[in-house]
Amino acid sequence: MSIILASTSPRRRELMSVITPDFSAVSIDADETLPQGIPVLTASEYLAEIKAAAAAEIYPDDVVIGCDTTVICSEEILGKPKDKEECRRFMNMLSGRTHQVATGCCIISKGEKIAFTEITDVTFRQLTAEEIEDYISTDEPYDKAGGYGIQGKAALLIEKINGDYFNVVGLPLSRLNQTLKNYKE
Repeated sequence: MSIILASTSPRRRELMSVITPDFSAVSIDADETLPQGIPVLTASEYLAEIKAAAAAEIYPDDVVIGCDTTVICSEEILGKPKDKEECRRFMNMLSGRTHQVATGCCIISKGEKIAFTEITDVTFRQLTAEEIEDYISTDEPYDKAGGYGIQGKAALLIEKINGDYFNVVGLPLSRLNQTLKNYKE
């Protein structure tokens, strides 16, 4: 029985290798459309379940892990910014405020499913317009939920976090590791 990570995110692959070097990361094509009215704190778990279910169809004899991370500020999910304007809006929303990063994980093995959401509070310090412009002029924000990567230049913008740092990077290491212990042979 192999472990399949239904993600090709370099950050998730790197973090998963801390839990075990023995896994495969695969790209899964799944419809990631959120249903109307879904509570924002459950959206990442919903998407993780969709990814895991799609991968489990291809790898039915393996332990499959699906993950999704959302950044939530003022009850709005901040996805990957499309352009500088949207990224600027995100940075202005996050500036001087605490928001939530929710990572949903779903593990499917032999028809059994375990899903959970880990939530971390992240507080940005008050940002100047110049700091925002400097940050959005880098390549860093555009492939990350909320327009920032805590492990990169955005670390300079963050005042504090309350919760699992690795959850903000994209994989709640400790909780996922503990949950995976149920699948060790």
